[in-house]
Amino acid sequence: MYKKAYGIIETLAPLHVGATAGEESGNLNLIFRDQFTQTGILPGSSIRGRFRSEMRRDNETEANYWYGSPAETGESDATTESIVKFEYASLLWLPVFCPGQPIVWVSSPKLLKRYQRIAGDVVKLEDGSPLKTAKVPDKYLGSSTVKTLNVDGKKKLFFNFGFLELTKGTTDLSAWFPGGDELPAVVVADDEIGMIHDMALYRQSRVRLKDDEKRVDGGGFFNTEALPEGTLMVFPIAIRNTASKSKSWHPFGNGHTTSEIYLGGLESIGFGNCEITLKNLDVVTTQQEKAE
Repeated sequence: MYKKAYGIIETLAPLHVGATAGEESGNLNLIFRDQFTQTGILPGSSIRGRFRSEMRRDNETEANYWYGSPAETGESDATTESIVKFEYASLLWLPVFCPGQPIVWVSSPKLLKRYQRIAGDVVKLEDGSPLKTAKVPDKYLGSSTVKTLNVDGKKKLFFNFGFLELTKGTTDLSAWFPGGDELPAVVVADDEIGMIHDMALYRQSRVRLKDDEKRVDGGGFFNTEALPEGTLMVFPIAIRNTASKSKSWHPFGNGHTTSEIYLGGLESIGFGNCEITLKNLDVVTTQQEKAE
């Protein structure tokens, strides 16, 4: 059995987690994506690796206990199972430029449904019922804080690709935002979120110059794409029950559930700064401890 928790990631800078070299023509640094919605994801291995490296700086023994011992050359049984397990982080809300707003956060029913599955027992609605009992917002529904254009009596938003009509109107979506503060937002169809996602990505062209002159060094020209600043993501955490009564998982130090941390690559040029908030860690105890 496992104790369930989850984490919320808010990007404070563009976030790039993906291939170092993608297409041969253009040398694109592509981000990892969900196979169904084609939206950016953050693999659980990347989250685990960062948490592990941060803990190893202070106590390697503790890091091996919580995240598993690494393989050793010549030793077949050196590895151990990790106590804490991470799933991938998926998009929850993606900031997109929208003239007149200037930012609208966009999601889709599939992404919101995953958030509901992960946080549905913890997040409460205004009437005190859990989020898992709520109906997932339908496509073309906007938040009560979004500004719309009135075109022929219809509520519409204008993006770079054209107008988006809010056929379901607007409503209070604050329960679907981790912090409870309702941002200007809209829900689009699952088969449309990929197109909007590509429009919202942060892109940068980079070159590698020669050491002695400002000229491109050979094929040192490449492009990078990243999730933009202000992106909200969610990932589940499972904590395996142990017989230890003195162990509790506090990756940010005792009493702290929020911390700034770097994820992904290209840290040297300002990518990857994120704020991670861990939820449902108020009582991180094992089933045996509870029974006793």
